[in-house]
Amino acid sequence: MAGDEAHHLGRVLRAQPGQLYELSDGEDVWLGRVETVGRETVNFALVEKLDAYQPKLEVTLLLSVVKFDAFEWALEKATELGVSRIVPMAAERSEKGLLAAARKRAQRWEKLLLEASQQSRRVRLPLLSEVMKPERAFTEYAEGSCVLLSERPDAVPLREVLGEAGTGTKAALAIGPEGGWTETELAAGRNAGFLEASLGKLILRTETAVIASLAAINYALGTD
Repeated sequence: MAGDEAHHLGRVLRAQPGQLYELSDGEDVWLGRVETVGRETVNFALVEKLDAYQPKLEVTLLLSVVKFDAFEWALEKATELGVSRIVPMAAERSEKGLLAAARKRAQRWEKLLLEASQQSRRVRLPLLSEVMKPERAFTEYAEGSCVLLSERPDAVPLREVLGEAGTGTKAALAIGPEGGWTETELAAGRNAGFLEASLGKLILRTETAVIASLAAINYALGTD
């Protein structure tokens, strides 16, 4: 192991020869024993291969850019909840200043996804897409059961939408910005095959809606 991870393991966590750690290359997981700790590297001996859990349900989260503290907290929790891909969206009602800065934060967000994956012992990191307009994101990621959270009073409850979807291997969840979707964005979602769904009458912050809806999707559509 080299780079920042080796530095953190050796200098911050004070790894010592003989200690055991779980190691992953994104596909497999091994139990490794520390052999030597250098200034910039940590060398391991592989002891045994471990069972690696990979969720059968692949969920893509289409998340409109909101204030970065809430957005980044949502990235972390979405990672813990097993999403396969995260697509930041430049919605019409996203703050323009945030959108201008968002494109410069990809490296920070990638680091957040790595740290959250390590903390939750995920084998494979979620993919982070570029920032894109909702209309494009709806078209590119409309696979499997597609849900668009909506505040419209006639939106069908999420439990009913998921109840009719059955099980599957792919799903997509779209969450709008503060202030909600525009009519143009809602129409684009419908045209791409997304079903509008409501989380009820409670007013939820974006990050809360991410957790609530992903948990519901995992429960309703997951098979393991």
